[in-house]
Amino acid sequence: MPESKPMPEPNEKPYSPGIQAIFEVVARLRAPDGCPWDREQTHESLRPYLLEETYELLEAIDAADETKIKEELGDLLLQVAMHAEIAAQEGRFNAAEVSEAVAAKMVKRHPHVFGTTSVADADEVLRNWEHQKAHEARKEGKEESVVDRVPKTLPALAWTLGLQKRAARVGFDYTSPKEAAESVAEEARELASADDAQRTFEEMGDLLFAMVSLARQLKVNPEDALRVAGERFRTRFAKAEAALREEGRTFRELDAPEIARRWEETR
Repeated sequence: MPESKPMPEPNEKPYSPGIQAIFEVVARLRAPDGCPWDREQTHESLRPYLLEETYELLEAIDAADETKIKEELGDLLLQVAMHAEIAAQEGRFNAAEVSEAVAAKMVKRHPHVFGTTSVADADEVLRNWEHQKAHEARKEGKEESVVDRVPKTLPALAWTLGLQKRAARVGFDYTSPKEAAESVAEEARELASADDAQRTFEEMGDLLFAMVSLARQLKVNPEDALRVAGERFRTRFAKAEAALREEGRTFRELDAPEIARRWEETR
């Protein structure tokens, strides 16, 4: 039987103050006499929780809810602590090594802060970042494209934006928003003229890809813009639907002109 640990005194916290707190709690949870659920978790089993916590943090950021942002950052840090503790128990690496490794990487990637390199603006920082990563890859004997560094597990919109940003950092980009807008118009024409299911599918993808390019040229995050537009629609639709419910009716009972009129009246 493992030796039981003494219970903390009343009002005494069972962890140290500061950033170390959650790492100590997780280590205790995964100890032999800790929590059965936490002890059986693996990197793979925690994947859905990591994704869920990330999206909840994004939702809090969108809502500009400072209290919620702090809470969700904590939940995300819990996921980091769990993964680090799993690796530590398997003798592979620990939380300190995770922190030191990313700190060393950030120092290396920011010679304009920690060294003598000068940069003109944020765009040059990103170009230098890509150059440094390419140099590191070559030293390791790897010849990868800059777009290969965008995780394919990202949602399609975020993945596409990442591909375009990486390509733009090495000079592959439209020269202006006007040029990107012309590409959107061209793709829309090609979609309209598609005459079979396969071509329609492909042209729709090209149009969406072009829309992401235009958003990026306009310095608008397409994910955020689409989410806000979706929320506007959700609120407006729910309001129109509620008004119909009060009349004992549904949208299915209205013809197209009446639906359009109702929609315009709902703000």
